[in-house]
Amino acid sequence: MSSTASGKNGTWRNWGGTVAARPAREVAPASVEELAAAIRRAAEDGLKVKAVGSGHSFTSIAATDGVLIRPQLLTGIRHIDREAGTITVEAGTPLKRLNVALAREGLSLANMGDIMEQTVSGAASTGTHGTGRDSASIAAQIKALELVTADGSVLTCSEKENPEVFAAARIGLGALGVVTAITFAVEPIFLLTAREEPMPFARVLAEFDELWTENEHFEFYWFPHTGSTNTKRNNRSAGPEKPVGQLAGWFEDELLSNGVFQVAQWVGRAVPATIPAIAQVSSKALSARTYTDIPYKVFTSPRRVRFVEMEYAVPREAVVETLRELKAMVERSGLRVSFPVEVRTAPADDITLSTASGRDSAYIAVHMVKGTPFQRYFTSAERIFTAHEGRPHWGKIHTRDAEYFAGVYPRFEEFTALRDRLDPDRLFQNDYLRRVLGA
Repeated sequence: MSSTASGKNGTWRNWGGTVAARPAREVAPASVEELAAAIRRAAEDGLKVKAVGSGHSFTSIAATDGVLIRPQLLTGIRHIDREAGTITVEAGTPLKRLNVALAREGLSLANMGDIMEQTVSGAASTGTHGTGRDSASIAAQIKALELVTADGSVLTCSEKENPEVFAAARIGLGALGVVTAITFAVEPIFLLTAREEPMPFARVLAEFDELWTENEHFEFYWFPHTGSTNTKRNNRSAGPEKPVGQLAGWFEDELLSNGVFQVAQWVGRAVPATIPAIAQVSSKALSARTYTDIPYKVFTSPRRVRFVEMEYAVPREAVVETLRELKAMVERSGLRVSFPVEVRTAPADDITLSTASGRDSAYIAVHMVKGTPFQRYFTSAERIFTAHEGRPHWGKIHTRDAEYFAGVYPRFEEFTALRDRLDPDRLFQNDYLRRVLGA
C-alpha cells in the first residue's frame, strides 16, 4: 500500500500534510523505456519532471506543476548476486518489500532507517539513514545506480563506471535524473539484540562517547520538559532469536508507542499547558526491554502518529553541546513540546551532498504532531543547529539555501557542476531545488 496521498482533482499531497501540488499530468511508466519516453515528451512540451516516492519527505522536494512520475510499476528485484554480495532492485520498490524479500533469501542490508514505508530511490535520494557507529546511511550502501537523464538516455554508474556521477547521484535530490534501479551491498542475514532502557538525560550526555563507542547502533529519545530519555542499543548477536512477544509487542509498540501517544498528542494539542505533565508520564511509560531478532524487525517500527520533522546533522563532537543548548532553549522559551527529540549517529561517507559527507555526524531531530504550529520551535532549534555548521536532512523541514550549503558542504560546487552537465535546461528543477542548489 502506498502512503502517498492523492487528493481530489489531481492534487498530490505528502505524508506529513505539509506539501500539496497540482501536476499537469501524472505518468506511471512500466519500464525504463516508457520512463525515458515520458521524460523526452515532457521536455518537448516544456514541462518540468519530478519522480515521487511514497511522499515521506516533509519538504517540497518532489512537488511539481509539470509531469509527476509515479514509480509503482517500477518495482521488484532484478538480480541477486550472492558472490558479489549485491541485490539490484527497481527504484520504486518499497523498503519494506526489499527487507522482506532479502530476509526470504537469507540476506540483509547492514543498516537501515527506523521506518520502511519509503521507496528505495526516495529514501536514498534524500539521504535517509538510521544510526550506526561503523555502518552508514542507505545511500552509502549503494554499489551501482541506473538513472534516466534529461535527454532521455540511460546512464549507469558505480565506483568504476562514471565515478563522478556515482559520487553525487547516490544522494541526488532528484536533480540529476530519475533513478530507475539501485544495486545495494547485502550480507548474510544476522541477528541483532536490542536493549531499550530509560536513562537520565544528564547521564546520556555525560557518557555519550562511551555509549557511542561501545555499541554498533546507539540512539536515544529525549522527552522535552523532562530530564528523561529512552535509549536503544542494537548489537550483533549469536542468538538465539528472542523476538518481542505478540502481546507485549502490541502493548508496547501499538498501545503505548502509537495509541497512548496519539491520545497524549490530542490532549496536548487541546490543552498545551498539560504537555509538561504528560511528558513526565510518557517518558516513564516505556520500561526496559531486551529482544533479539533479524535486522529489519529491530531497526524499524510503525509510525502511525502523523508529525512534521526537522533534522540536522552536526559534527559528532558537537552533539552534547548542541543538545544542552536545545534543552536550555526549550526551558527558556515557554514552548510546549509534546514529541520526543531523536538523536542518532553516522560515520563519515564519501557522497557529495550526504549530511555525513566527510565528517562523523550526529543527527538531532525535532518533531511536532501534524496540525500544531511548529514554526517557533523549529526556528529556534534551527538557529542552534546552524551555529554548529549543521546540515539539514534534505527531506525534512528547513529554511537553508544554496549560499548556506556552499559553506557547509566542501564539495557543493562539484554537485552543481555535474548538474549543469547532466541537466543544463533544468528539466528536473522545482522551487525546492532552485532554493537549495541555486538557479
